[in-house]
Amino acid sequence: MKCSLVRSVSQRTALVAVLCLIGGTGGAEAGFITFEAAGPDPASITPARDAFRAAVGGGSLAGANGSFGGLRREINWDGVPAMFSDPSGLPGDFFNVNSPRGAVFSTPGTAFMVSANAGGAAPTLFGFPDDFEAFSAQKIFTAVNSPITDVLFFVPGTTNAATTNAFGVVFVDVEAANVTKLEFFDVSNNLIYTRNALVSGNQGLTFLGAAATAGERIGRVRITAGANTFVSNGVLGNLDDEIVVMDDFLYGEPVGRAAVPEPGLTSLVVLGGIGALRRWRRSRQGA
Repeated sequence: MKCSLVRSVSQRTALVAVLCLIGGTGGAEAGFITFEAAGPDPASITPARDAFRAAVGGGSLAGANGSFGGLRREINWDGVPAMFSDPSGLPGDFFNVNSPRGAVFSTPGTAFMVSANAGGAAPTLFGFPDDFEAFSAQKIFTAVNSPITDVLFFVPGTTNAATTNAFGVVFVDVEAANVTKLEFFDVSNNLIYTRNALVSGNQGLTFLGAAATAGERIGRVRITAGANTFVSNGVLGNLDDEIVVMDDFLYGEPVGRAAVPEPGLTSLVVLGGIGALRRWRRSRQGA
């Protein structure tokens, strides 16, 4: 295994990108480039989010249904209507039916919930204003009665199974190490990537994302957000374990399993990610 590490640390932000090109494609040995950062506020993780965006492609201007140039999709929860926000649940297929973005959620728990807007039927931030903040104001997301969210991919607006080449998420309030994590599985349910989220501290934000480097395709993403469970606004499963929720999801455009791009195209992911990181480092040095 050959890995190169790029690290930049300032007083308020930590940005780490790891590029691992690993021989072979079996099991958990697939190659991915990781983008991660943690800190007290949105500015702390924005460079890592932007580097991930650059690697996946699609620019920064969103089209219909969170589409970025047909290369990337994003979900920021803020357009979810009040009827599907706290205290009501969010349907797991909302982002393939109501707002078709090719993502369908499932959980061992009982439901999903998006926080209410200010002035809504429930307190904002799930009733925990001293623990949570939003990366993209003002709504956040969680599974109910489980810390686990599984994401399956479909050709947007259809029931045709799809895969993606990248996935990233913003975590909120990661205070314990080695609990919150991302796991990627291929279409045969083999684990091909796993990584723990960086600790951000109370009310902080963490970005964790990864993009394939050698043609790997992600059929399912499992997100483990902390060890505690969210029950309802202001109510947790227990008072001891860490509670973590989520904000933005970002992922490569879901592609039908019979129409996967040629592996050679994934080299652009590597070059784009490294280029974005170098530009960010130069901008910091010139600041």
